[in-house]
Amino acid sequence: MLRRRVLLGLLVIINLVLLIRLGLSEQGFFGYLELDEKVQELEHKIEAADNRTLELSREIRRLKTDRAYQEKIIRSRMNYVKDNEVLYIFPESVKENKQGAGADAKQD
Repeated sequence: MLRRRVLLGLLVIINLVLLIRLGLSEQGFFGYLELDEKVQELEHKIEAADNRTLELSREIRRLKTDRAYQEKIIRSRMNYVKDNEVLYIFPESVKENKQGAGADAKQD
């Protein structure tokens, strides 16, 4: 009878240790949830990279075949002009300094 109680007690302790390990270790339930979250994140990144690759492939194909698209890209990105054209380039951010006669600037 004593053997059964000792064996039962030992099995209960082993089960408790295994349950604690299942919950708290890196290879347990919470570790699994964390890894599953990382897998989902990486799948989204792969999908975004695939979409970007597809867009770039389409653009490359279009640049190789469509002369009008080639001209549009060259003119917009490299600021090329045709004969008898004038190109005006305006700065994207203009910071005006209103330090003139009508300015209400406070000077310390």
